[in-house]
Amino acid sequence: MPRASRVMPMLSVADMAASRRFYETILGGRLAYAFPPEGEPVFLTLSFGETEIGLGVLEEKGVHGRPLRPASGHRVELCINVDDVDTTLSALGAPIVMSAIDQPWGERAAYVEDPDGNLIMLVAPIG
Repeated sequence: MPRASRVMPMLSVADMAASRRFYETILGGRLAYAFPPEGEPVFLTLSFGETEIGLGVLEEKGVHGRPLRPASGHRVELCINVDDVDTTLSALGAPIVMSAIDQPWGERAAYVEDPDGNLIMLVAPIG
């Protein structure tokens, strides 16, 4: 049976500069790849430890020929582990969907929206 060797979420973004600032500058992602390599990228990947996220400029349809956004709602949310949820929440300046709350599974969690309205769950261990 074939086995996957890597899974990387890729988000379609309307404003690459705003999204890059959110994920790279504020959340600390490290640029791993950019296309084109010179000038303003239309696609890039950012590393967070051993994981990566891809950001691609939103077009009407992707290379697969299908629309890149659902008609309503959202299809994916990202869970990002941070050192301190409350400090990160105030530093982001992003719209808060759910304030920081201690969860019964042992993490403090909050939800924000990124510049494109994608839901981001920020989590850190309690204590």
